Amino acid sequence: MSEPTRPTDPAGSSTPVLSVGPVVLPTPDRAVDLQIRVSAPMTGDDLPVILLSHGQGYSNHLSSLNGYAPLVNFWAAHGFAVIQPTHLSSRTLSLDPETPGAPLHWRSRAEDMTRVLDRLDAIEAAVPALRGRLDHHRVAVAGHSMGGHTASLLLGARLTDPDDGTVVNLAEPRITAGVLLAAPGRGGDALSKSTAENFPFFLTTDFSEMTTPTLVVAGDQDASAHLTVRGPEWHTDPYVLAPGPKSLLTLFGAEHGLGGVSGYDVAETTDENPGRVSAVQRLTWAYLRTQFYPGDSAWQTACDALTAGAAPLGRVESK
Repeated sequence: MSEPTRPTDPAGSSTPVLSVGPVVLPTPDRAVDLQIRVSAPMTGDDLPVILLSHGQGYSNHLSSLNGYAPLVNFWAAHGFAVIQPTHLSSRTLSLDPETPGAPLHWRSRAEDMTRVLDRLDAIEAAVPALRGRLDHHRVAVAGHSMGGHTASLLLGARLTDPDDGTVVNLAEPRITAGVLLAAPGRGGDALSKSTAENFPFFLTTDFSEMTTPTLVVAGDQDASAHLTVRGPEWHTDPYVLAPGPKSLLTLFGAEHGLGGVSGYDVAETTDENPGRVSAVQRLTWAYLRTQFYPGDSAWQTACDALTAGAAPLGRVESK
């Protein structure tokens, strides 16, 4: 019996990509100047922008502007401009561990994205091949793992600063869509003892005001026992506990690396699976495509492709 015909790939043909980095944005009020990588298709105008926040992890360079090539290259080859900052938490910076905000620099990470949006004109000027080609009004944020925490704050999640007790609101109104990849869930008794003790900002994560449309991507085998006692369902909290509109992509058999989104042939990926990475590439692209161009069929087509055939890679639900 022949395999059933799968729906047409919604992403279509790819375009050659230009990638420039580091582009250095002078930032006197930061421990070091902000370095970014900008990737975009060689052709096309009015390019929507994706701000991509890296995670942490064991490798030295994935947690920087040089990581996440499988996602960056795909998104850029299919019509987006992708901007990747090196956050202060990156090992590549070798900052003094006593630097304010260390080790994870949760607040500075979100502020990096606001700095980028404030200086899109300067970024275009620094990369002449992009001058006049960015759509400043179509902006999304995406993040993996700790980068998912950063993205959630920009999308409207709140927390209480453990240093001064103030409720922190870092929501960025210029960001109108988001993608959270293996992002942290709620705090409180969901956290492991070591996480609660060492990273108390996680304790008060609140998704009740995260109203921006968001796709949450979670692996059903992503236990993250070093962070949570709740198992894989913890990573679905940004979907379950936030108001709609939201969508949840659950990947079957996926662990924290979601098949290998942080880089090509990365040793710390415990669930390497090119097919799974391909699904993440296409579904995240399609979700943002349809968010930015209402009526576009990319998201529905990608969801249909995910479940076609005898062995679907995951499922999608929405609210």
